This record gives sequence, C-alpha cells and structure tokens, in this order.
Amino acid sequence: MTIDRCYCYEQTFAALKAVAEDTGADSIGELQAHVTFGENCQLCHPYVRRMLETGQTVFHEVIEEDGGAD
Repeated sequence: MTIDRCYCYEQTFAALKAVAEDTGADSIGELQAHVTFGENCQLCHPYVRRMLETGQTVFHEVIEEDGGAD
C-alpha cells in the first residue's frame, strides 16, 4: 500500500510539502491556512505531521498516532 495524499481533498503530500516550503508553515493548522486538506476524516494528519518533520511524501506503513491537535 502506498499512501501519498489526503484522499478527501486529493491533495498529494508532495504538493502540501511545496506549499509548506513556500509559506513556512510548520503545522497542520498553519498549512491549512494556505491549502484545503484534512478537514473531513483527518486520517492524513499523522502523515502530514511526519511530512512536515521529515520531508517524506510517500508512506508504505499505516500511521495511527494522533500526535496532538494542530
């Protein structure tokens, strides 16, 4: 299984990473101020958190940790 996007809004993590780099956003809340994602099921939130921390945009494992509110 490859996980590479917010499926509710069809936003790839690569596209979200580019927005984060362009805007300096370093949290889900800051990134959502610039692009719409993760407002429905929020299953992408752990992946977006990891993307913001590591730069990784494609995942091969299921990440279930909550990581806290952003």
